[in-house]
Amino acid sequence: MSGPTIDPTLYRERDVVPIRRALISVSDKTGLLELAEALSASGVEIVSTGSTASTIAGAGYAVTEVSSVTGFPESLDGRVKTLHPSVHAGILADLRLEHHEQQLAELGVSPFQLVVVNLYPFQQTVASGADAGTIIENIDIGGPAMVRAAAKNHPNVAIAVSPSSYPQIVKALTLGGTTLAQRQRLALEAFTHTAEYDTAVSGWMRTHLGPRAEWTGAIPVVTSPDFTPRLTVEAELDDVLRYGENSHQAAALYRVPGGAGIAQATQLHGKEMSFNNYVDADAAVRAAYDFDEPAVAIIKHANPCGIAVAGPGEGDALARAHRKAHECDPVSAFGGVIAANRVVTRATAESIVDIFTEVVVAPGFEPEAVAVLQAKKNLRLLVLPAGFRREKVELKQISGGLLAQQPDGYERLDVADWNLVAGDPSTPEQLADLEFAWRAVRSVKSNGILLAKDGASVGVGMGQVNRVDSCHLAVSRAGERAAGSVAASDAFFPFADGPQVLLDAGITAIVQPGGSVRDEEVIAAARAAGVTMYFTGERHFFH
Repeated sequence: MSGPTIDPTLYRERDVVPIRRALISVSDKTGLLELAEALSASGVEIVSTGSTASTIAGAGYAVTEVSSVTGFPESLDGRVKTLHPSVHAGILADLRLEHHEQQLAELGVSPFQLVVVNLYPFQQTVASGADAGTIIENIDIGGPAMVRAAAKNHPNVAIAVSPSSYPQIVKALTLGGTTLAQRQRLALEAFTHTAEYDTAVSGWMRTHLGPRAEWTGAIPVVTSPDFTPRLTVEAELDDVLRYGENSHQAAALYRVPGGAGIAQATQLHGKEMSFNNYVDADAAVRAAYDFDEPAVAIIKHANPCGIAVAGPGEGDALARAHRKAHECDPVSAFGGVIAANRVVTRATAESIVDIFTEVVVAPGFEPEAVAVLQAKKNLRLLVLPAGFRREKVELKQISGGLLAQQPDGYERLDVADWNLVAGDPSTPEQLADLEFAWRAVRSVKSNGILLAKDGASVGVGMGQVNRVDSCHLAVSRAGERAAGSVAASDAFFPFADGPQVLLDAGITAIVQPGGSVRDEEVIAAARAAGVTMYFTGERHFFH
């Protein structure tokens, strides 16, 4: 069905449009009074709603309540106030057309040349942890209608959806009005604003009220991902980076509204972040936050060169975790990225400061720790946002489309669910190391092999095109420490040659998913060596 058509020869071109009447309805009152002062000084009639009108009037500026324009009181707790022909005809009239101008006169409606609207704080309400009823009440209806109407009619009306646009409106008052180019830019910003807002609403509805969600009391709980027929991804440009992975590639950082991850981290110190810094910092956080107890991960080129938990011992727990992680591969740790899942202490900072490091990211830093680390002028310090969380759905771009998946978790993390297929049951100490290794190997690029002892990695083999090479690499990096350690493999061993490399190095226990057609050969090799082996039934590929 096509829309109405109008003979283009009827239009009277308009560039500069003087502002004589403005409609203002804002949730965010930032800059409101400064704008109202400028409008009043220029003799502009201000029409406003609810708390916005009260704020303007309270500051001593003349304002007309919207109910005086519509002849209808605000009702239903403010749900209905601007949804009226006297408002929308004044916004939508195309005064390039004489018959629109005539109809306004016949209806007794005055046109608006400026609409200033920002919407109910839906995203902020969701982020605050509010209940579903409060969240739904913060879905704006009249606001988006006014924004879209004004943006559609940008040849005649300027629309401002952000306080950052107010200065150009104030300047336009002194220059006789807004230009067409200004109104076009403002209209684009407005449509982008409503698109992002609707995406946030639909995303929340899909997650919490969709067909695959179930309700528990007043709080909806997601039981499984909902891969809908249409996926809309919205993000805001935050920064243009110096370059991408290589110096000849342009790059930028976009932030997802309402996100709480590396993209929203606050930088306390150091050089500006690079593309590769962000990639490695994200990988480091992924590794460190896989553990509940104090943990540190050291990442180089998106792969771990050391992961450790504090474990029992003397002194500062996080500093102890860092020392154990660093001992895994001190050579590769040079120029690495460090993530901690606890506030960085002075002791931890003193453990880090003499090692060349690109980035340290954590949920916080003690003031004394910042003072220590600031001695390295280029060292980047990042503070994760409060409420840090992983995305519920991971996206990966491919040519012509996107792949979406649930984040990798630990459906069989409980060691009680593991299947002992070779050797004696592990002691509690050995089982703790196997559980640590199984968590840590998830952060290793496939094919991934991780050797561990006493809650720390001692050798890592990653990114090889066959698993036996990864076994050789892990053993080589561990050296003498391989003897007496345990091993985790992110996927099954297709042949017995990979495990044999580990067994020859003195590994005491192996945890792996199982599932190979040659599982019996692999199990037989472990039994022959008298080594314990567990199958978990799940794998942890990470490409």
